[in-house]
Amino acid sequence: VQLQASGGGLVQAGGSLRLSCATPSRTFAWYAIAWFRQAPGKEREFVGSITFRSGRTYYADPVKGRFAMSRDGVKNTVYLQMNSLKTEDTAVYYCASRLTSDSIETRAGKYGSWGQGTQVTVSS
Repeated sequence: VQLQASGGGLVQAGGSLRLSCATPSRTFAWYAIAWFRQAPGKEREFVGSITFRSGRTYYADPVKGRFAMSRDGVKNTVYLQMNSLKTEDTAVYYCASRLTSDSIETRAGKYGSWGQGTQVTVSS
């Protein structure tokens, strides 16, 4: 599945951004879509995931209560709404997909397709 991530930018701490992950070629109906992020000098880390068919979501502890994922079946797009951003949220954000029924997976190696990444910078 080809993925296109967008929506990154520069925002002040406490602000909000919405990232998008779209596929132009197929529907996400049988996929889970996840967001990962990678800050300079750090390993890629799981942020959250959504199972497209059921809408089931799961979030990493650092973003719980601040980030929310949603999906649009008509636009074949998954969104990551990021609120109350902190400087430590600064990273390149990647979306990724995997075929699944409704299971949760946080390991990057289990995702087969990746978007190109979008930079999120949170200033103090």
